[in-house]
Amino acid sequence: QLQLVESGGGLVQPGGSLTLSCAASGFTQDTYALGWFRQAPGKEREGVSCITIGDRQDWSKLAASVTGRFSISRDNAKNTVYLRMNNLKPEDTAVYYCAANVHTYYSQSLYPLEYTYWGQGTQVTVSP
Repeated sequence: QLQLVESGGGLVQPGGSLTLSCAASGFTQDTYALGWFRQAPGKEREGVSCITIGDRQDWSKLAASVTGRFSISRDNAKNTVYLRMNNLKPEDTAVYYCAANVHTYYSQSLYPLEYTYWGQGTQVTVSP
């Protein structure tokens, strides 16, 4: 059974940091991509970052809105990706979702419809 489990969300003050984790299990193919998306109330789901899992080179991408503040990394042995978020701003407040792209995983796409499997999400709130 394919499963994505996010953790690490919470409440943080502006300028603070958080690290989100996404552990994947049940995937039968060696290589796929895991992406992070976020959705704030009343807004569309936005792609934040993605990275491939299982190959030698990590094909990764960050959205322009978070470049310089966020970074993505992976642990192939644990099938886990991490989203390090620094200098958080109130506009980063959202539910953050982990998702898996098992088809076009080298495309570095942040388009939600290319992701087949989704986690339950973790809330990140940035507030004084």
